[in-house]
Amino acid sequence: MSSFKVFTNFLWRFLERCGAQAVTLIVSIVLARLLDPSVYGVLALVTVFTTILQAFVDSGLGNALIQKKDADDLDFSSVFYFNLGVCLILYALMFFAAPFIAAFYEMPELTAVIRVVSLTLIISGIKNVQQAFVSRNMLFKKFFFATLGGTIGAAIVGIWMAYKGFGVWALVAQNLFNLTVDTLILWITVKWRPKWMFSWKRLRLLLKYGWKLLASKLLDTGYGEIRSLIIGKKYSASDLAFYNKGRQFPNLLTNNINDSIDSVLFPTMSKEQEDPAQVKSMARRAIKTSTYVMAPLMMGLAFCAEPLIRLILTEKWLPCVFFMRVFCITFMFYPMHTANLNAMKALGRSDLFLKLEIIKKAVGIALLLSSMWFGVKVIALSMLVQSVCSQIINTWPNRKLLNYGYLEQLKDIIPTILLAAFMGATVYCISFIGLNDILTLVIQFVLGAGIYILGSLILKLDSLRYVKELIKKLFSRKKLKEEE
Repeated sequence: MSSFKVFTNFLWRFLERCGAQAVTLIVSIVLARLLDPSVYGVLALVTVFTTILQAFVDSGLGNALIQKKDADDLDFSSVFYFNLGVCLILYALMFFAAPFIAAFYEMPELTAVIRVVSLTLIISGIKNVQQAFVSRNMLFKKFFFATLGGTIGAAIVGIWMAYKGFGVWALVAQNLFNLTVDTLILWITVKWRPKWMFSWKRLRLLLKYGWKLLASKLLDTGYGEIRSLIIGKKYSASDLAFYNKGRQFPNLLTNNINDSIDSVLFPTMSKEQEDPAQVKSMARRAIKTSTYVMAPLMMGLAFCAEPLIRLILTEKWLPCVFFMRVFCITFMFYPMHTANLNAMKALGRSDLFLKLEIIKKAVGIALLLSSMWFGVKVIALSMLVQSVCSQIINTWPNRKLLNYGYLEQLKDIIPTILLAAFMGATVYCISFIGLNDILTLVIQFVLGAGIYILGSLILKLDSLRYVKELIKKLFSRKKLKEEE
């Protein structure tokens, strides 16, 4: 597959994520101004459980369909009916468990919220196989219209309900509406439909590959959400809201890039699974290019966090600044995780994938248990330490599989990281001048962009040249089509 076709699919996926996240960001800002932080904390407690169960829908069999070279309608239909059945069981589980969860947190109002939010599990079950079909066939343009339609509609619903005083139900309705409309549009625009066929034999073959990815996803999701469980129980709903809000902004930027890479890179690598040298080349290019884009965004956001939060969310949200900075540094290295794990999946090594997750989560849980007694800030810092450990663990197998080890990968991205850090430290000095927040942020943005681009030219970073060439090629293709 040509690098240009990969890039155009990445671009559609990236535009879809950017459009959705831009709307989500605006809505989040409006809702944060209208709602109290404790309201966000209540919803965060609920979504801990649904996010963990969502792993049953989002991972495993969907990836197995993408990775299998000769997947057909029988495979897709079998997975669809199996997924839907599992989602109905999971919803029933959450429905009956809701009163017990509410009692555990001593919040009776959680019962109804849990039962409504958990409907997302069923909707995701209907959507999942369509997503796998789109990814397998590199039809990422379809995601753009589906996601944007759901996000814009949900924005209107969420803001209206928050303004009318519905509190946490504004956030619940926003999430549910978004996923429902997204799913409906995807079903209308994607022509695949489940057939009246089912094969346990085919399903077992897919499960043989997919269950390891599912187990890995459950470990990863469960570990990620257990921090929220502990903060919500041991500390306060407001503490959890500040922690989650600090994660939200860097997460929005990271998801735009990382999810785009993840969804395009895996099917692309899977098509080249018999050529490890080509998979290494793809992994290397993905790490270098995505880090080149991600690093300045994360460093810039970390160093500009305080005036940004004060301006858009007001001073009541300033406690989230510390967490935002920690998450920015953590997320900056996500492209390395993504490329290495996708390479292993593409080569059919879901067994290694699972083993790595077990090792990483054992390290992470040890760090969490040792930090949870010293406050929410220490819990966040333990995640930063765990991220560094995960980098080393994730790259270890590819030292042999791809002849692309951790030190070589670090060597590829260190110039970019150092340049981004220098840029961030320089723009941070502007905050000491004493200007108003808007002017401070404008100067920081312009100065930061200039330093980063100039530094890239001086250091002759090949990622800048690569991005420029792809963009030039994209516009030249468009020009040719217009002339035809």
